[in-house]
Amino acid sequence: MNDLKLWYEGPAAGWSQGLPLGNGRIGGVIISTPHKEVWSLTEVTYWSGQAEPCHGRSNTKQDLERMRERFFAGDYAAGDKLAKEHLQPPKRNFGTNLSLCDIILEWPAAASEGEAEMRRELDLQQAEARSAGTMNGYRFERETFISHADDLMVSRLWSEDPAGLTFTLRLEGRTEEFGSEAREPDMLAFAGKAVETVHSDGTCGVSSSGAIRVQARSGSVLASSGTIRVERAEEVWVYTAVHTDYRQQDDAWREAGFRQLEQALGKGYDRLKADHAADYRPLLERVRLDLGTSAAASLPTDERMRRFRAGQTDDPALFALFFQYGRYLMIAGSRQDSPLPLHLQGIWNDGEACRMGWSCDYHLDINTQMNYFPAEIAHLGDSHEPLMRYVRELAQAGRSAARQYYDAEGWVAHVFSNVWGFCSPGWETSWGLNVTGGLWLATHMMEHYEYGLDDMFLAEEAYPVLKAAAAFFLDYMTVHPEFGWLVTGPSNSPENSFYPGTPDEGAQQLSMGPTMDQVLVRDLFTFCLNAARKLDVDAELQRKWEHAISLLPPLQVGRRGQLQEWLKDYGEAQPEHRHLAHLFALYPGSQITPHHTPALAEAARVTLQNRMERIDLEDVEFTAALFGLFFARLHDASQAEHHIAHLIGELCLDNMLTYSKSGIAGAETNIFVIDGNFGGTAAIAEMLLQSHAGEIHLLPALPDSWPDGEVRGLRAKGNMEVDLAWKHGKLVQTRIQALSGGTVQVYCGDRSVTLNLTSGEVHTLDGALAANTAAGRTS
Repeated sequence: MNDLKLWYEGPAAGWSQGLPLGNGRIGGVIISTPHKEVWSLTEVTYWSGQAEPCHGRSNTKQDLERMRERFFAGDYAAGDKLAKEHLQPPKRNFGTNLSLCDIILEWPAAASEGEAEMRRELDLQQAEARSAGTMNGYRFERETFISHADDLMVSRLWSEDPAGLTFTLRLEGRTEEFGSEAREPDMLAFAGKAVETVHSDGTCGVSSSGAIRVQARSGSVLASSGTIRVERAEEVWVYTAVHTDYRQQDDAWREAGFRQLEQALGKGYDRLKADHAADYRPLLERVRLDLGTSAAASLPTDERMRRFRAGQTDDPALFALFFQYGRYLMIAGSRQDSPLPLHLQGIWNDGEACRMGWSCDYHLDINTQMNYFPAEIAHLGDSHEPLMRYVRELAQAGRSAARQYYDAEGWVAHVFSNVWGFCSPGWETSWGLNVTGGLWLATHMMEHYEYGLDDMFLAEEAYPVLKAAAAFFLDYMTVHPEFGWLVTGPSNSPENSFYPGTPDEGAQQLSMGPTMDQVLVRDLFTFCLNAARKLDVDAELQRKWEHAISLLPPLQVGRRGQLQEWLKDYGEAQPEHRHLAHLFALYPGSQITPHHTPALAEAARVTLQNRMERIDLEDVEFTAALFGLFFARLHDASQAEHHIAHLIGELCLDNMLTYSKSGIAGAETNIFVIDGNFGGTAAIAEMLLQSHAGEIHLLPALPDSWPDGEVRGLRAKGNMEVDLAWKHGKLVQTRIQALSGGTVQVYCGDRSVTLNLTSGEVHTLDGALAANTAAGRTS
């Protein structure tokens, strides 16, 4: 794993070239030049806005029926008008996650007179950003990490210059309500409040309190007037701690950072660094991936990415680096004890989404879900747990939304949410009436259970939340008078539109029973039914779910051979659209598979081809990742590789963080959105291993350009760990470690074998899937 580094020659030109660090709560982007360092500091709970009740009118079932009558009659405009009256609440203090501040280190003008050079790197194996080079002919070194073990940011600076290190350190807040002051000769204290006027009224938000302490070997350190000045030091250590009042019951949070800095000084830099590595490295090392190498692997990371942009994708090690970078970002952004899950930008923030109609929040129509696509398969299930807690809390908050907007039992959440439990529809029905947004997020509880088979988690967490979601849909759904199917609606297919008639009659967004809703509801009812049987509870509900499943619409193929996105075969008003929500049935769901539903799999392929043929395709990070994931599930290795290469080469900033292009969905600039990193990571894993209920597929989408390789530690549904090795594009050996009992069918190409599993047993299969079972206890 010595090649697990992103590295660059020369200074960072700005945030898009900075290197991200994190401990699951605190984030930092390290922007290094020889004469100036900027450390962009973030904290995941630092939100503007506040908790507020559902806004808008309280609806009755009669109100909902009036809307539905219009849609069933084909009067979409009238139905949409009623939906706007009843289901389009006003915007108030929704809020957004904000950046805390920039920590700025500047060297005096005299240091800038001579020549300077540097190399920057992000070491994924150590979770550490480093820069080194020469300034005025003397070598310097700088390194920074954010420790989960000690919950603070730690930096070391060194120079061989006999005049020593001389620089100033100051803070620059991102909001007006931010200030800093000298607390001790070597310390700056800072405080701020997350207020802004784009997503809230400028008066409400989370408060922060933190401190920076500087320690030096030789020389002097003096804090005054909001600045720390270091003069003629041989070596300098900088310690940063910050906390907020989010969900705090008393004022202890205000002083917590100062206590941490005292403890940091007592431990010292070397011990802090060792504890950081001991806490982090076992997580990264759960999975090892070798896809082979090439001459390009010796180039700086940005040059390798430019080669991809030029179509030179003969660099399999860059795919492996991107995969491990996604795992690194998961560990850095979401730990088992993180107070919140990953948002639109993980735990980092480039400031762009916050200043426009976007928000650095929890989008529930793909982005938050995609953040956690690789969590289970890439052996980071504990990083999934903050999302499990968030879903439980959303389920509680969503009860009022279910009652107010639909007069229904259970809970519902729509297109996005925040840290205050927002569950209402969005502010425009065209994109905001995604009635299965909360359910989509809750499917991660199903995924978490299916990988780990933790029956206590099922009984105490997943089943209660999903049972309450099922209660909503049983109460809310209605029978379509034409087809006799049980359908949702009015609802949309995120965030797409269609022609119910001719294009001259205009496009619509709302309809009854869009495909995505039906796929999600079928998975929900099926999971609840199986869980209730396993737990031996709710016999009456089991009968209701069985009946409801029998009434759900089937997946349908349209007149162009495509998988229908809506209940009827409407014309696509935006055939170039970036969202492909109805293909949830292909991934992450498994209602469509090439093996079991070949006709539907072919319809899914036609859907993808129709999108790809558009020269005006909305080419964004999550769409490229989805193409990779969908083609992997279709066992199309060439197309899967093509789209992930496109993601890496065309839709990544120089620091390999993915972005959404300017002009799409109202984006005023290119905006960093982290879901592409996680979606791409998941796609690479899916190319090597897939698991559905009771079956495993080995190397289902292995491209020709990865002829020889090895992966260790991937996870499969059914609580298994899988190692694979291949040569010349053919499986050589797989090792399947069963952590629970059961039966699984293993496929590789046209071969298959049935394995009877006992917990603690290891099955070793050769390239022909001939089994050589060896019992062994798990560690």
